[in-house]
Amino acid sequence: MGDDSHSWTAGPAAAERARSVLAAAWSCSVTAEGTREELVGAHTVAEDGRVLVEVPEDSALLAAAICAPRGEPSAVLEFADVSPVPVRNRIRARLWLAGWFAVEEGRLAFTPTRVVLRQPSGAVVVDLDEFAAAAPDPLTTAEARLLTHLADCHADAVERLTRLVDSDSLHGAVRVQPLAVDRHGLTLRIERARAHGDVRLAFHRPADDVAQLTERMHVLLGQASAASCPRALQRQRTDGDG
Repeated sequence: MGDDSHSWTAGPAAAERARSVLAAAWSCSVTAEGTREELVGAHTVAEDGRVLVEVPEDSALLAAAICAPRGEPSAVLEFADVSPVPVRNRIRARLWLAGWFAVEEGRLAFTPTRVVLRQPSGAVVVDLDEFAAAAPDPLTTAEARLLTHLADCHADAVERLTRLVDSDSLHGAVRVQPLAVDRHGLTLRIERARAHGDVRLAFHRPADDVAQLTERMHVLLGQASAASCPRALQRQRTDGDG
């Protein structure tokens, strides 16, 4: 409740988004055989999307993996994609992997049999072959640094970018913050007194690295400079909100 409809333009496919969430996550929750464990800094991701987990010898997960019939779903892994910039409702997406563990060289290897990605636009079941073949967004590992720098050091640029946003979307806005960035575009979170919504600013072409992202941002800022200043945001700032 309180969320506006979200606009997604030129965004990543579900499989790529799922792999990006997986690549960026530092922690995950694991439910297996009636037990639930929170793992921090304990997993890595193989190229095919399998999750490799380091667990102590007395872990209940290890016992569950040994006892479960091979190939049968025995666990669920949950990952949360959290905005690095403080905004209202910081969970941008959740990823659930159902599947089975196997013991490989003293660690657990998790093979997913079902992948579900939930974003503000809704939940989708990701095709397993597409998930295995997909690669994370190339900006995934740099996103947190890029967004916090934009929010902390370039608030003027964020305000200028609101000139590219439809005035109706800015009505009643009390704060605008960068929420997400990927190779396809930048997403802004527009917060109001009792609601919030997201607006997607698409790049003119995808960015495959930080250098290309810089160029794409300069193009957006150039377009914003040529646009008229949105009245809604001016009114908000005059009233002293934000």
